[in-house]
Amino acid sequence: MDCPNCARPRLDLSRLAAKLRAGAELMVGQPDYDNYRRHREARHPGEPVMSREAFFLERQARRYGEGGSARAFRCC
Repeated sequence: MDCPNCARPRLDLSRLAAKLRAGAELMVGQPDYDNYRRHREARHPGEPVMSREAFFLERQARRYGEGGSARAFRCC
C-alpha cells in the first residue's frame, strides 16, 4: 500500500528484516538456506535436501575445516 500523502511505497519492515538477516549471515559465512532449498528443488528434483540444521553444520564445517575438510578458510 502506498503512502496517501506522497504516493511513495510504504516501507515493508518484514522484508527489510529478512534482507538484513541474509546480509548478516553472508558476512559471517552462512549462505541463505532458502536459496539453497529453491536451487535443489529446481535443479535437482527428487534428490534429498538437507535440513536447515544440517545445512548450517555443513557450511560451518566447510568454512572452518571441521571434520578434516581441506577447503577450510585460513586467514594466516
